[in-house]
Amino acid sequence: MPLHIGKRQTSSTAIAKIIDYAENPEKTDNGRLITGYECDTVTADTEFVLARQQYIQLTGRRRGRDDVIGYHLRQAFLPGEITPEEANEVGYELAMKLTKGNNAFVVCTHIDKHHIHNHIIICSINLDGKRKFRNFWNSAWAIRRINDKLCLEHGLSVVGEPQPSQSHYGDWLGDDKKLSYQERLRRIIDTVLEEKPKDFAEFLKRLGDYGVTVNTDRKNLRLKAPGQTKFTRCNTLRGDYTEEAIRERISGNRVVAPRDKKKRPTVPKVGLLIDIDAAIRAGKGSGYERWAKVFNLKQLSQAVLYLKEHGDISYEDLKDRTASAVSRFNDLSAEIKDLEAQMADNAELQKQIINYAKTREVYAEYRKSRYSKKFRAEHESEILIHQAAKKYFDSLGDKKLPTVRVLRKEYADLLARKRKAYSAYKQAREEMKELYNVKSNVEHLLNISEPKDEREREKTRR
Repeated sequence: MPLHIGKRQTSSTAIAKIIDYAENPEKTDNGRLITGYECDTVTADTEFVLARQQYIQLTGRRRGRDDVIGYHLRQAFLPGEITPEEANEVGYELAMKLTKGNNAFVVCTHIDKHHIHNHIIICSINLDGKRKFRNFWNSAWAIRRINDKLCLEHGLSVVGEPQPSQSHYGDWLGDDKKLSYQERLRRIIDTVLEEKPKDFAEFLKRLGDYGVTVNTDRKNLRLKAPGQTKFTRCNTLRGDYTEEAIRERISGNRVVAPRDKKKRPTVPKVGLLIDIDAAIRAGKGSGYERWAKVFNLKQLSQAVLYLKEHGDISYEDLKDRTASAVSRFNDLSAEIKDLEAQMADNAELQKQIINYAKTREVYAEYRKSRYSKKFRAEHESEILIHQAAKKYFDSLGDKKLPTVRVLRKEYADLLARKRKAYSAYKQAREEMKELYNVKSNVEHLLNISEPKDEREREKTRR
């Protein structure tokens, strides 16, 4: 996908926006799954912008907002088939084969979804600063051929007989894809019919227990799933889900083979109890009430098993462990925030040092021209970048500036410390949540009520 400047944007903000999204630490395991070629991943947006300015200066070619400032590739893999590290390597190989090593790029592997995927951002300017990467007709098919070859070399799946659309994407998602409202209605209908309603009127009543809104005012029966804004006519569900087919299924005149249903998400080891009375007052039906009662019984038994597995600990010991887990979680959270602040300062200093170095010669010429207005008009962006860097240095005081090499080493050390802290943070968070849930469920079981101010402090810490 070619990246353009667009309206109300500059080239720097346009490229920074997409790179910031691709390098999101929450999606890339805190930056561990980011790889750069001929650019520093921390300052890639600045380097891409400076490469474009160098191209304009060397060639004199300047286009408007339709100018291509970069290219964005997305590369997805079959769920469970590849590790994040290997996915990043495959993305790097794809970018190298496509650019032949003539353009800088960044490969960011996202692991926040059920399927691992890469975002590859390629600088449109060649490394020599005199030429640009040119997109061409049917380039998507050429990239697909390169990608398929790479995937086959790595023993990975490829999309068979792909069409010029995203129709195969849903097949890749399998059971994990988001269900449409029509599919939700079909599955609720199947569930209600499994309960063997005696007639159609009872069937409609039970649909309401599952949150389905029923409308029989018109010729065709209309249904609305929970969260749906508009009604769906029952005859548009087709097959075994029209009103006539449902009546036949209730009477036994139509037999339907069971459909593969999406597996319910696994229940956490220990979860909080559900306030059934509050749920019923909020409009939940009898079907939800039956499920909630079973869920609560399971959570209470899990809480008791947790106490048994940990040496029959007392309630007081459980309180102390919970308080200790909350304290450890808060300490790690504060440590990570402090490291992130240091990394942000380090990255900003690197960026300003690079900006200053790359625009120093232009600014020196500007001074020699005795601050000529004509010269400034021709090199305004470089002059503004240089002045901004100088202003940033002035804000730091008289302290000696480190080299970019030293800053990069410091940044790598900070990143390593953050990764280590984040690994402990995730473990501490899960431990804290489990202890808090066990403690809350045990208090319910023993009919222990904490003071209101103590509960508020617990919520604040969580």
